[in-house]
Amino acid sequence: MNLEKRRRSNRELRDWVYSSTSAIHGTGLFAARDIPAGSYIGSYHGPRATRNGMYVLWVCESSDEDGEEWVGCSGRNLLRYLNHARDCNAEFDGLDLYAIRNIRRDEEITFYYGDEFHEQL
Repeated sequence: MNLEKRRRSNRELRDWVYSSTSAIHGTGLFAARDIPAGSYIGSYHGPRATRNGMYVLWVCESSDEDGEEWVGCSGRNLLRYLNHARDCNAEFDGLDLYAIRNIRRDEEITFYYGDEFHEQL
């Protein structure tokens, strides 16, 4: 098991990220250090969600028998402050967040919420 993949609590994340006022929307998530492209940032963590709401992240899980299943996670750590950007600098692989380009210290970390969200704007 990769120990780095255990970064879920705020205490574990604080070396990498912090929350602050965002120019995009409300509170945002910012890099506490330079983060190279491809770096694991942290894992979205919280209880399973059965309906949509604030801080709920939906991910698609593969099931051998039934194909794909969407599963919601109600964020309880700092990653819940991620904002949407079409030109984002991070993306999720399941519940794990990775930098897709170099992110400078104090730069807001964003991810693309998906086409459905973008169409609602």
